[in-house]
Amino acid sequence: MQILTWQSLSDAEQNQALARSPMAQSQQVEQDVEQIINTVINEGDQALQNYSQQFDGIALETIKLDDTAIKQAINNVSDNLKTAIEHAMENIHRFHHAQQFQPIDIASNGIRCELRSEAIDKVGLYIPGGSAPLISTVMMLALPAKIAGCQQRVLVSPPPIDDAIIYAAQACGIQDIYQIGGAQAIAALAFGTESVPKVDKIFGPGNRFVTEAKRSVSQDPRTLVSIDMPAGPSEVLIIADSHANPDFVAADLLSQAEHGPDSQVILVTDSMALAQQVNLALKTQLAQLSRADIASQALTQSRSIVVNNLAEAVQVSNRYGPEHLIIQTQSPRTLLDNIRAAGSVFLGAYTPESVGDYASGTNHVLPTYGYSRTVSSLSLSDFCRRFTVQELSPQGLVHLSDTVMTLAAAEQLDAHKHAVAIRLANINTPDDSVAS
Repeated sequence: MQILTWQSLSDAEQNQALARSPMAQSQQVEQDVEQIINTVINEGDQALQNYSQQFDGIALETIKLDDTAIKQAINNVSDNLKTAIEHAMENIHRFHHAQQFQPIDIASNGIRCELRSEAIDKVGLYIPGGSAPLISTVMMLALPAKIAGCQQRVLVSPPPIDDAIIYAAQACGIQDIYQIGGAQAIAALAFGTESVPKVDKIFGPGNRFVTEAKRSVSQDPRTLVSIDMPAGPSEVLIIADSHANPDFVAADLLSQAEHGPDSQVILVTDSMALAQQVNLALKTQLAQLSRADIASQALTQSRSIVVNNLAEAVQVSNRYGPEHLIIQTQSPRTLLDNIRAAGSVFLGAYTPESVGDYASGTNHVLPTYGYSRTVSSLSLSDFCRRFTVQELSPQGLVHLSDTVMTLAAAEQLDAHKHAVAIRLANINTPDDSVAS
């Protein structure tokens, strides 16, 4: 990777050093996705079957997987892989179960206010296909949906769906599996077809067509569907000092680079020697990877940045706002309080990003492209909606009446003021029961 000295760069050069590749979006992609969505709306299942033949080369006999196909897929999964999936599920379940909402209920002066939460009824979970079957994404989406109590949990994935994805889905309580992918799958979830139910919220990563389709349906006035978060190429930033193991650092950079040619990996260090050692380790380890070509392409738009000290390294990281932030320093936790923008943080030499992707228990669905400044990592709350409740006794209304009517009058909203005044006139005794 190219090595840059931060202090020698101008402001414009610093911005360029932290620049991501342009969003994989174009007017042509938007137009193609719009056409796909409208075709699915108009033609339903027939459109899904036609697109499966066109894009996946598969003639679907049925869109929904039947029990026989599911049982056969489960039988094809090795016991070793089943054990690994179950172990990962235990940790993911434990961490997300601990996130269950605690209601708030406050009463004072006859005024009772509550904050409650309930599960989103219907959720659609998109699992990408392609060269790397994302078994882990099934667990990251399906388990929180189950724990939250979402009544209908629909999983879609391009055909042919990997057997392990089907096994993981069943293990996580998914009953409805549909072998559709791409923008057409998002359209089906958003609008519904003869076979695919319409959902309230869509979760999961995907290619640029899936990403554009999610954006489009979430803004379409014909549907009220929402999406989990903005999505972009995978990324990692590593803060490392002179004591870091260059082989560990290189391995972590490559583990993210192999996701796709548009992935981006960045090393920020206060040691030029470490940056040089990491480059040597990258060459050695890259040659051993089955996805070396993909990782190599990602490295062309990645870089190492040498800073004066770790405080400056934190500033650079906050400016970038990485999806994954790995801190491999002598005292990594001392930097944590100053981190202001990161989807998920990995502390210490023995916490590779891989553990978060699979089995530590945290969720690997994270904001990318700098959205970590304002968007949180996926959690149990994303599968729920929060709402408030208020209840006033007559005494409570009297207590608030002057404030509400004065503010309503100032805003020239007479009906608001009247809604209070008409009730005040009906209150005969100031000793009526207080809301509890």
